Amino acid sequence: MLRIPFRAYAAPLNALGLIIAIFGMLMLFPLLVSQYLEDAASRAFDLAFLVTFFSGVALFALTYRYRRDLRVLDGFFLVATAWLILPVFGALPLLVHLPALGFIEAYFEAASGLTATGATVLTGIDNLPVSINLWRTFLHWIGGMGIIVLVVAILPLLGIGGRQLFKAEIPTPMKESSLTPRITETAKGLWGTYILLTLGCGLALWLAGLGGWDALIMTFSVMGLGGFSNHDKSMAWYDNTAAELVVIVFALASALNFATHYLAFSRRSFAPYRRDPEIPFFFGVLAASVILLMAYLIYSGIDAGFFSILRRVGFHVVSMSTSLGLTTADFTQWPMFAQLWLLFLGSFMACSGSAGGGIKMMRAIILYKQVRREIIRALHPHAVRPVRLSGQPVGEGVLHAVLGFSFMYMISIAALTLLLSATGLELVTAFSAVVTCLNNTGPGLGAVGPASTFQSLNNFQTAVLAFTMILGRLEIFTLLVVFTPAFWRR
Repeated sequence: MLRIPFRAYAAPLNALGLIIAIFGMLMLFPLLVSQYLEDAASRAFDLAFLVTFFSGVALFALTYRYRRDLRVLDGFFLVATAWLILPVFGALPLLVHLPALGFIEAYFEAASGLTATGATVLTGIDNLPVSINLWRTFLHWIGGMGIIVLVVAILPLLGIGGRQLFKAEIPTPMKESSLTPRITETAKGLWGTYILLTLGCGLALWLAGLGGWDALIMTFSVMGLGGFSNHDKSMAWYDNTAAELVVIVFALASALNFATHYLAFSRRSFAPYRRDPEIPFFFGVLAASVILLMAYLIYSGIDAGFFSILRRVGFHVVSMSTSLGLTTADFTQWPMFAQLWLLFLGSFMACSGSAGGGIKMMRAIILYKQVRREIIRALHPHAVRPVRLSGQPVGEGVLHAVLGFSFMYMISIAALTLLLSATGLELVTAFSAVVTCLNNTGPGLGAVGPASTFQSLNNFQTAVLAFTMILGRLEIFTLLVVFTPAFWRR
């Protein structure tokens, strides 16, 4: 019989209590906005703040006597439980302000916010109070940087290649492999870079013609690569070419490695960008995709004018590739090849150490080079050809970790698609919903396309996809390890 002693997990629970309390304090931001605007959501944030903050304080106090340094298994437990539990508290303002919303739907919405996915079950978003829409996209902003903090500070414990890739390609101070003061300083530098880019994005959107609150809300969405909007029509509501260009620029910036930004800013040099091995592949695939889809749409007889097609294709290629998920048109009206290509781009384009989802460009590059090496080995069995990045050989341990992650990524898509199909969900909708949620992209195809929401799904399907979003944001292994019986045998 499996026994789970409380004391064994009291230390990570103590840290979790602190995280919940801090998360509650973040609710003061939309609460103050609501009170300033008198937008009728103050009560929702009042109650949500009190419940969240004091729940965290209570858990912290109850476990304080068991505080100690966290071990490897504690890291797994803390990360998994934090990402599973925080959406419960994040959903409270929605549940209070929208009493018709069920708990699973509210949890899905909050999980979509924190994981920076952008899939929504809400309609009539234009009529929601400003503070509610601000909270939804503020969750993106928190979650967007949160994944980077996990990569820098937690994923060394996983041994799945995420941290190893980061450590192999990023110069110091990114080479530490444990939770140390040096890592803390690194996280502060990344947060500073993130805030600086956020301020730039907000100012640029405001100068492009968006109102103050619209610019702030969309800034959080863009920088977190989330995809929530304060309008049902997403970016199409503005019909603003300048704003779309701003979104493209800052979505691209947020999809690049924030460590590269940090090094470039701190050294006042473009050299870190030139040395980043992901950047040539990233922009190369982007440019090829824009050209390919434009040619295909023109060949398919879509007669919207060259610049109109360029505007729409360019925006959606960037938005879906970076896992942002904002839209200016219903791309499910395009031929199926174009739809699937956009869905495919969201699976791997975002760079390691970015706010984006998917398997990351670094892993895709390594897989590509490993395939090339195996082809050459088949032709020349005695050839010695190591996989290299930036001229440095990639260790066999990293290769195995990347292959293992990629296998689990494909297995997750297949298993979850079959599960949703078993509930009666149409195949294209089921497959695209799983892919877009696992990649934290947002809009899918079929019944969950950009012109609709996830509201048509039943509670079980919604719960499965909420789990899928968290699974993707934690890069699969973190969550799966905690669910194995062996993890609980101490």
